[in-house]
Amino acid sequence: MLLKRARISIKTRRMMLRTPEMADFLPWAELLRQSESFLKPWEPQRSPDHFTRRGFRNRVSWAARAVEQGRAMPLFLHSDRDDRLLGGITLDNIRKGPAQAGTIGYWIGAPHARQGYMREAVEAVVAHAFHDLNLSRVEAACLPENTASRTLLEGVGFKYEGVAQSYLQIAGRWRNHVLYASLRADRRGTSQPEG
Repeated sequence: MLLKRARISIKTRRMMLRTPEMADFLPWAELLRQSESFLKPWEPQRSPDHFTRRGFRNRVSWAARAVEQGRAMPLFLHSDRDDRLLGGITLDNIRKGPAQAGTIGYWIGAPHARQGYMREAVEAVVAHAFHDLNLSRVEAACLPENTASRTLLEGVGFKYEGVAQSYLQIAGRWRNHVLYASLRADRRGTSQPEG
């Protein structure tokens, strides 16, 4: 069955990163509702069925298909200590052939922010992308004013590459994003954004 064989799990020092499953629905919905004001400035508008069981089932099915087809790797962050859901990270838009690249996006629940969980998750997913998926490049984008995300990316070795105009709709508006990348064989040294 598709949902059983299309699973990924990555162990970190304090967490297990694994593909979402239906048992995650209630903890996920509760954590997102609890974190709504914390996450809202950085995320696209949510669809009307976002918090429904049916909507979540569709996300779980999409995750299983994406993993099986090698297009994406959506993972939830679970605490090793008590299996509590902490957030999520996705390696998406995985491209093979001459590109050998993918794009990461992530979110952390408000109660777990600024405790190093996302840094640990990003490092683990990038290592997996380079060593297990044989990617050469992992990309990320965030709003210019998202200091926490920029600090995280720079802290784990991503380099600033520029600005993408009207990159994503965030909170209902097309927004510019700053672009970062981590290369498996990075000879660029450090680079800082202008201004």
